[in-house]
Amino acid sequence: MPQRLILVAKVKSPHLGSTLREALPPFLERGWTVTGERALAEPWAMAGLDPARLTLDEELGASQPPAALCLVLGGDGTLLHAARRVGLRGTPILGINLGSLGFLTAHPVEGARAAVEAFLAGSLLPDVRPMLEAELWRGDELLARHTVLNDAVVAKGALARIMDMHLRVGAQDAGPIKADGLIVATPTGSTAYALSAGGPILHPSLEAFVIAPICPHTLTLRPSVVPADRPISITLEEAEDAHLTLDGQVGLKLLPGDQVRLRQAEARITLLQQPGLDFFALLQQKLHWGDR
Repeated sequence: MPQRLILVAKVKSPHLGSTLREALPPFLERGWTVTGERALAEPWAMAGLDPARLTLDEELGASQPPAALCLVLGGDGTLLHAARRVGLRGTPILGINLGSLGFLTAHPVEGARAAVEAFLAGSLLPDVRPMLEAELWRGDELLARHTVLNDAVVAKGALARIMDMHLRVGAQDAGPIKADGLIVATPTGSTAYALSAGGPILHPSLEAFVIAPICPHTLTLRPSVVPADRPISITLEEAEDAHLTLDGQVGLKLLPGDQVRLRQAEARITLLQQPGLDFFALLQQKLHWGDR
């Protein structure tokens, strides 16, 4: 049986066509099958690749056994999408960064061919990341359950007043919170929205969560780090135009009395990284640590 590749890409990127021409031939030459969403058909053809070699499937092979690789061509948002759609099935992810920052899609676009060849040579290293399971409860009814890689954010609308929430960590009451919102982030998500809210950077290997308030009413309410084995619950006491946002891509409307329950997911995501590109090297590269 030929090896299967799931391709997830940012179709609006001006770099997609050239990156497809660089990254896909090594797989096609080895007889790999490629599956992607329908929106990929046009850029695939414009890149001069044989349309017969691309299987269009909006479910990205969900009905089949896990693919050997998920190749992500885009930015971190594209990879977060791929993590939920494909990575949760156990398929490792190789991210090629077509954007500007790219903490997760750490391989630069100019090195796309080299990254693919390194994967095929077996020289990339697995980087296993914990995930966050989020549930939305309204009374005794479970309205939604999602597993995310970065964060869950409870926040208010642009013109709404400050939110009243109640926070529990494990069996402990963490008290009432008045703020514009609250972020619960994984170590992977600690370099995303939580970092902008003043949260700390966590090493990806840590078993912990960041809880970061957004514009708290009390200045002494600061971001904190809690063990990942303690479930977190956020109860919305009073708010208008409130919502729960997951990985910045899934949005759910919240009403007073709703409860968001968070815990470390059993599933984990495997990212493939170049040897030598450790976490601190990535921070120096992306956040310009050490620059003056």
